Amino acid sequence: MLAVTFDPFFVTIAVSTVLLVGLSKAGLLGSLGMVGVPLLTFIMPARDAAGMMLPVLLAMDAFAVWSYRKDVDWHILRIMLPGAMVGTLIGWALWALVSDAAVLLMVGIITLLFILDAILPLRKRLEGLPPSKPWGSFWGAFSGFTSFVSHSGAPPFQIYVLPRRLPPAVYAGTSAYFFAIVNASKLVPYYFLGQLNTANLTLSAMLAPVGVVGVLAGVWLVRRISAKYFYRIAYWLVFLLALKLVWDGATGLMAG
Repeated sequence: MLAVTFDPFFVTIAVSTVLLVGLSKAGLLGSLGMVGVPLLTFIMPARDAAGMMLPVLLAMDAFAVWSYRKDVDWHILRIMLPGAMVGTLIGWALWALVSDAAVLLMVGIITLLFILDAILPLRKRLEGLPPSKPWGSFWGAFSGFTSFVSHSGAPPFQIYVLPRRLPPAVYAGTSAYFFAIVNASKLVPYYFLGQLNTANLTLSAMLAPVGVVGVLAGVWLVRRISAKYFYRIAYWLVFLLALKLVWDGATGLMAG
């Protein structure tokens, strides 16, 4: 079980990670919020990190949903959420079989392919087309699965949603609603898996206000950045994150 400590290194990593995830929840830093669990592994086991982060994510989700309550693409959500629920159930079923390193490597490789696809001429012709239901259901399921295992559902979500070129606030609002629902669906499975123990919940309660500050700061910034620079920054950050995920996943598998 996680032992809560207050040494400077522990506090610095925990607070910095939650603040970063909060900014990402507001739609500001794209996929960088998914580095939350990998960063927290410097100070706690990965499974404890996932359990501790879930209540914090739900607190941030609540503020993000409220902030973007009028900026949502409901059509995308209707396409992706059913698949996400299936992916969550698969993640629960495979919880004990799939290692954190394997998930990181898988998400990293697929995200790199996404970035490669994004710079090809074909993708340019596809941007702005009506969302495909089968394609969205697939990526919704993949997002639900990776979100359940390590809170790393952002890249699969972005693979489907970023090419739609939504206004930044609408993209952020759609993401906020999607992950609020997905994270809420993980509460019961996490409880039965023992992830919501007293130590995890105590640390969650202490860090939740930090995450809320990150969300509110991110919302303020998202509403003031141009769509052109928003997507340019998002794609670069996703690319850098993909490289890190591939490295962490590969080294983790070799070490195991």
